[in-house]
Amino acid sequence: MTKFIDISRRLEAGMAVWPGDTPYQLDTVCQIAEGASVTLTTITMSAHTGTHVDAPRHFLRDGRPLEQVDLLPFWGKAQVVTLTHKTEGALVPADFAPFDLTLAPRLLVHSAASTLDPSQFPNTFVYPSPELGPYLASQGVILYGSDTPSMDHQDSQTLLGHKGLQQNRIAILEGLDLRLAPDGLYELSALPLRLVGGDGSPVRAVLKTID
Repeated sequence: MTKFIDISRRLEAGMAVWPGDTPYQLDTVCQIAEGASVTLTTITMSAHTGTHVDAPRHFLRDGRPLEQVDLLPFWGKAQVVTLTHKTEGALVPADFAPFDLTLAPRLLVHSAASTLDPSQFPNTFVYPSPELGPYLASQGVILYGSDTPSMDHQDSQTLLGHKGLQQNRIAILEGLDLRLAPDGLYELSALPLRLVGGDGSPVRAVLKTID
């Protein structure tokens, strides 16, 4: 029986955001309970809130904005793999030796970050090393998704993890919640919004089981 698994973070007041970034807020403009014909709300948040896509413009001076990003990586066959031996620091090709990454072109990495308190920004997490990008590309990977908030260390100024993926034409999906997704193969849907000039976009990321 086909099953859908929501792997996106809940967007709600008090959720953790990148230190110094715009906090998430939902304001009610009018509501039926007070006599209005409709209920209407306004959302204030960063483009990198919760589960989101990074466009190349986010980390490259001349990177493509969101409306020019190819949608192919964000819809299709994906593999979830869980890393239990490392909870922080750069991931290298050897960390993925137990897995056959050729099974699906979209890789979703489940780490300890999925189980952290969503109201607290994590001080440490795993992220791809620069050498991981070429290795993943050699395995046919076109999207790297993770439950962590970034593809680089929090204090990184060079963003070599982001750039290593981009240089190898691997799209970036951050902030997943993979607690309910056992390792295996799925169909992924995580399409970004068509934000002209955007450097990122929240997404509703969903996995469909493959019968």
